[in-house]
Amino acid sequence: MAASINGVGGVGFGGLTCSTKTPLPSSRSSSFRVQMSVPVEDKKRNYTLQKSQEAFNAALNLMPGGVNSPVRAFKSVGGQPIFMDSVKGSHMWDIDGNEYIDYVGSWGPAIIGHADDEVLEALAETMKKGTSFGSPCLLESVLAEMVISAVPSIEMVRFVNSGTEACMGVLRLARTFTGREKIIKFEGCYHGHADPFLVKAGSGVATLGLPDSPGVPKATTSGTLTAPYNDIAAVESLFNSNEGEIAAIILEPAVGNSGFITPKPDFLEAIRRLTKENGALLIFDEVMTGFRLSYGGAQEYFGITPDLTTLGKVIGGGLPVGAYGGRREIMEMVAPAGPMYQAGTLSGNPLAMTAGIQTLKRLKAPGTYEYLDRITRELVQGILNAGKKTGHAICGGHIGGMFGFFFTVGPVHNFDDAKKSDAAKFVRFYQGMLREGVYFAPSQFEAGFTSLAHSPEDIQKTVAAAENVLSKI
Repeated sequence: MAASINGVGGVGFGGLTCSTKTPLPSSRSSSFRVQMSVPVEDKKRNYTLQKSQEAFNAALNLMPGGVNSPVRAFKSVGGQPIFMDSVKGSHMWDIDGNEYIDYVGSWGPAIIGHADDEVLEALAETMKKGTSFGSPCLLESVLAEMVISAVPSIEMVRFVNSGTEACMGVLRLARTFTGREKIIKFEGCYHGHADPFLVKAGSGVATLGLPDSPGVPKATTSGTLTAPYNDIAAVESLFNSNEGEIAAIILEPAVGNSGFITPKPDFLEAIRRLTKENGALLIFDEVMTGFRLSYGGAQEYFGITPDLTTLGKVIGGGLPVGAYGGRREIMEMVAPAGPMYQAGTLSGNPLAMTAGIQTLKRLKAPGTYEYLDRITRELVQGILNAGKKTGHAICGGHIGGMFGFFFTVGPVHNFDDAKKSDAAKFVRFYQGMLREGVYFAPSQFEAGFTSLAHSPEDIQKTVAAAENVLSKI
């Protein structure tokens, strides 16, 4: 299955009550009590977000910005966040009773669909034994064997609790192994919120209009060098001006945090060559692309094997998880086998391992990635055709179950190109699609995701909704 990068005028890319145990002060409690549970059968009501508005107003007094991850705040698309009540398969229901076809997929993990019956059954059995042991368990080895057998670069793996933690660990490991401090990352690529990576980081940082984050010491990022994605000459220049000092290049092999952007032909191959020539390591951040573009991730899909890889999302089946792995000689520097320290209270916890094992079993079935590729191609091509029919500049593309589109002629090869997208038009499109019952990521600078649970009918409804909305904006 080949990457699909298609453009119009160019190419690119794409009855439970909420309350607290301790009464809140009157200034807060008046807006805090919100009816949470709604009958999922009651779908034919006028679109309203009244209960989500009430919940968000209450949350603003409890959490910074009312959310626990910035992009959820809808800052770039207007309105208040939508509070979800339940998910199943490819659909979500909010606390007002609105139903959505979901293309966020919990930001990537829900590749076999939300609340999968087999995963839930396996989790229920595991929970009977306990939710966390704080000691080794067999499930860790089972998932480790599955990851090692699937991902070309991984000979040993360390499980952690998030993609951010995985990227923190792999950076420290690369510096330990090479004895060097500087790294190269690409503008618009996001590798979590650790200090060294919050330099031209795309994603939520771009959504909020923050060039970098306050509170990050200059000394922490002084060793972070940046280049435009898909620009080999810029990378060569960095190696020439920092000879013998660069420990590693880290990148998203297919970008998901500037919208969906694919590598130019030979870009990854050239990066692999440059790292070898300069004694640096190549790190693929496959937190998004791992087990999504193909069973062996982007590195299997593109045929380029890095030295180290980070994973997350899919390998936890919807539970918190992350991992980093690579060549044995490098990984054996991680404590307790070696001197590089990294630890975690809940790392390898039995619930995340169980969900990951069940998810990977399903993904290994014949025809899985062919189906994801087919429905995602139909979705993206349908939206692009709808844009062309209604007179909009639009481009986009997909690989496997990951996609994106931009309101610009294109092509989109890097973050600067992505920023040419008509953000105001995206807001109108986004709000219109919500009213049509379609839930995309609330940011132009995020990739979308399909799942095995998405049906041809879901795709047809989404394309029809897109054409309807695009004809009105």
